[in-house]
Amino acid sequence: MKYRPLALLMALALAACSQEAAQNIGGYFTLTSGDGKPFAISSLKGKIVLLTFGYTNCPDVCPASLLTYSEVIDQLGEQAKDVSVVFVSVDPERDTPEVIDKYVKTFNKNFIGLTATGDQSIPVVKQQYRVVSSKSQEQSADIYLIDHTAGTYVLDKEGNTVLMENYGRTSTEIAADVKKLLQS
Repeated sequence: MKYRPLALLMALALAACSQEAAQNIGGYFTLTSGDGKPFAISSLKGKIVLLTFGYTNCPDVCPASLLTYSEVIDQLGEQAKDVSVVFVSVDPERDTPEVIDKYVKTFNKNFIGLTATGDQSIPVVKQQYRVVSSKSQEQSADIYLIDHTAGTYVLDKEGNTVLMENYGRTSTEIAADVKKLLQS
């Protein structure tokens, strides 16, 4: 019985640590959009943002995720105008602005694809969001896969990272989370 207050205190301390850690994930960045122009994620302030990382040659996780986000947008109906889906390439060597734009538009004409050009840095953005990626199964300089973090960061209307939607969540579950954020 005398340990119960200590256990409660420890649980509260751990919860505070989790909230503090979540507050340290994310941040503003500028990359290149499909039209070849700089795109600042901060320009989406006022919208809920589903932010995900991947690459256009991904054989499974990325297309499945983008299809799910397309379904989320459909489920939101009129509220979809207040939501943006942003796909950031972890493979800027192959994912040029034109390639990434064509890829994301396959899933939804309003999806935003971003890649790095010039002195822009994907590693810096990956670090901000704690995303990990590395080449695997390299057959040549142009033929390889990339193992990468799967999941989606949900940014609130102020641009703060408030949720991490794990890979495999259904469009219905994600849409419900987005609707709650839209109401706040």
